[in-house]
This record gives sequence, C-alpha cells and structure tokens, in this order.
Amino acid sequence: MKVAAYARVSTSDKDQDPETQLLALRDFARGQQWEIVGEYVDHAPANDPLHRTAWRKLLDDAAKRRFQAVLVFKLDRAFRSVKHMHDTLAVWEAQGIGFVSAREGFDTRTALGRLLLNLLASLAEFELEALSERVRAGMDRARRQGVHIGRPPVTARAGFAEKWAAVEPEIRAGRLSKSEAARQLGIGFATVLRLLQTAKGEAAS
Repeated sequence: MKVAAYARVSTSDKDQDPETQLLALRDFARGQQWEIVGEYVDHAPANDPLHRTAWRKLLDDAAKRRFQAVLVFKLDRAFRSVKHMHDTLAVWEAQGIGFVSAREGFDTRTALGRLLLNLLASLAEFELEALSERVRAGMDRARRQGVHIGRPPVTARAGFAEKWAAVEPEIRAGRLSKSEAARQLGIGFATVLRLLQTAKGEAAS
C-alpha cells in the first residue's frame, strides 16, 4: 500500500526534530510492508494553517489520490481539534484514503478504527452542545444580575462624556445641527435626541 508520512513540530519546541517522527514512521511502514511515497514535514503550531504548507500539500495530493493512506506518529501531529480530525477524515473517507496513527494504533481502514472515529465525533458534538448550554446559562445569569452582555454602548466609551459636554451647548445654542453632532461623535441621530432629552430631564429634576 502507498502511504504518505506526515510529521510536524511546533516552532516553540526548539529541541524537537521531525526526523524523530519520520524514523518511527519509516519503521512502522516497513513493518507493514507499506511504501512511503511522500514525506510531508511542517514546522508550525497545529492551529496555524497558514504556515502548515506541507499539510496543505498533503491535502492536495490526497485529493489527487496519490496515496492510499496517511500515516502520522500521533493524532495531535495532524489535527488541532477533534472536530478538525473528524471533518478531515470524513473527506478522506469519501476519497478512499485511510488514516493511521502509529502511536495510538488508530486505523480508519478497520471496523474498530471507524467505530472509534464515530465515538470521537459523538463526543465532540456532545462537548460542543454542553459548552453552548453553559454559555447560554452564564449569559442568562449575568442578565438577571444586571450585567450588560455584548459590546458597551458608544456613550460608555472612554472620552465620550467630555466630547458630549463640549458639543451639547453648541447644539442647544443652534450653532451645531443634531445631524452634524451625530457625525462628529460617531453616533446615531436618535442617540443625540435621547441624550438631549435625558439631559433636559435631569436639569428639570
């Protein structure tokens, strides 16, 4: 069987040498009587797709079916998350390409490997749903406690009070139109009206 060997070391791991992974992959392939038709090596973090140029090349060659399986030393050398792994392996499965991890013994060409893939996908979906529920619960609790959710209003930004204090007398004296004031302050016309009304109400009280 023709396989592609992929190795990756992070740029922060100065003492790591991708040759360590490649030696293990060559031995593994030799033991299985597989032919390594390409070695792809990246020096980049797993979550840095821009600098994982060898990974992109591997994906391109996989689409061209230049090999029958991808061989890695460990799962985390290839994938940045369970979802990333599941999505990638789903594409490879459709292309007729297997995936093998030498360290974990993960092989999607076997029934056990496919079962493990489905279990991991289910766990990832469960984790995502649980996280969403926790986020929604946290936001709901914050709202009940009077905490503002989302970006602060324009009027609460640093320096706005001073800008408004300088503009408001000009508006009331008729030297500055409300629309021009809104443009200068970077707020909506309705916000200017609301601020003027609020200030008027405070002055009356």
